[in-house]
Amino acid sequence: MEGMARVFLILGSIFAFLSVALGAFGAHGLRDRLSPSSLAIYQTGVQYQALHALALLICGALWYVRPELTKLKPAGILFTAGIFIFSGSLYGLSISGIRWLGAITPIGGVCFLAGWVVVTIAAVSLPANPRPS
Repeated sequence: MEGMARVFLILGSIFAFLSVALGAFGAHGLRDRLSPSSLAIYQTGVQYQALHALALLICGALWYVRPELTKLKPAGILFTAGIFIFSGSLYGLSISGIRWLGAITPIGGVCFLAGWVVVTIAAVSLPANPRPS
């Protein structure tokens, strides 16, 4: 179990790093190349990637210290899929202008929503009183 927690920590760190790099690239490298609406689409991808990179880090850290929280595995998988599908499609749409990419963006959004539902289920399954240290 700790192996997958480690994977979530690594992925979360990589996705967080990339969200900063992609955000800076958008603000400085794409500002004069994209229309304001395309740049806004791009920045939405960056924001959701950053938020869900943090969610992956939280899932990984919680699962590492509480290995019985196996329900966090599907949450981490869903957050990862959401980053690729939601943010990836927005990056592609904003840069290429290929409109059909916008049609798959909601699939990534559903992955994010489902991930949060799974985190909620994992939280509800915790005992009311935490175990003593």
